[in-house]
Amino acid sequence: MTDSSAQQERARSERALSTAIATDPRDAAPLGPTQRPKPSFPDPPGLTEHGPARIVSVCNQKGGVGKTTTTINLGAALAEQGRRVLLVDFDPQGALSVGLGKGDPRQLDLTIYNLLMERGVETEEVILETSVEGMDLLPSNIDLSGAEVQLVHEVGREYILGGLLKPVVADYDYIMIDCQPSLGLLTVNALTASQGVLVPLECEYFAMRGVALLMETIEKVQGRLNQELAIDGFLATMYDSRTLHTREVLGRIVDAFGDQVFHTVINRTVRFPDATVVGEPITRFDPSSMGANAYRELAKEVLQRWHLLT
Repeated sequence: MTDSSAQQERARSERALSTAIATDPRDAAPLGPTQRPKPSFPDPPGLTEHGPARIVSVCNQKGGVGKTTTTINLGAALAEQGRRVLLVDFDPQGALSVGLGKGDPRQLDLTIYNLLMERGVETEEVILETSVEGMDLLPSNIDLSGAEVQLVHEVGREYILGGLLKPVVADYDYIMIDCQPSLGLLTVNALTASQGVLVPLECEYFAMRGVALLMETIEKVQGRLNQELAIDGFLATMYDSRTLHTREVLGRIVDAFGDQVFHTVINRTVRFPDATVVGEPITRFDPSSMGANAYRELAKEVLQRWHLLT
């Protein structure tokens, strides 16, 4: 080997060694499921007083993406952190009420429908306690499906829910509204009453198709009804790291929405429907499960985001 060849070979070796050192996985920040360096979220400080509440709509017009599951379990995880939380069931199916152990919602004497449509009913009369300390419920049932038609001719119909929540805003730290899978008047009411929107997105192909329509609705509400409305984040749900499809979809979600996507993802597990059957959040039903820990991590992440927004 000539001196020139030896020098070139030595230079290549040095570059290779330099590259290996620079990309040593022991020095690189660990990547989370979103393929971004995952920060460590600290436990939030305790509160000495409560309120006024930040109102957040959990919204996606596609059904089956984890809106109700997220509302229940994120609410419970926030309550574990010492926050006072009110969950609002704004879906005529009443899944949130069922998932919190209230039995058949049709048997409830008072629901949010009565609050919307009947004069003299006070918000405090309708609120129910749940099995989770610090977390209450404003229940719903199938009667709510008629409210959308009945409210059409009301003056200021988009602001009615916000007005009904106003008397209890001072009593809670967070009010989370579980929206129905549509972009009708009820959902517009929820968005108009809210400061933030949390969007669960299932990690499958069709999840991305309806997002453009949701974003258009949010932009219209921001422009015409509620300038304070902000997107708090997109939450990847039903994630399964074993399948290439879910990993690709999660990558597309991150490409589309960047830092608005939460670092925390919610994995697919049978423990969520099991918890629903017994009417408890997964943080109580199976406290040490992967799902429970994921929502606890999400609670710390959203609390940090919300803190930065205040």
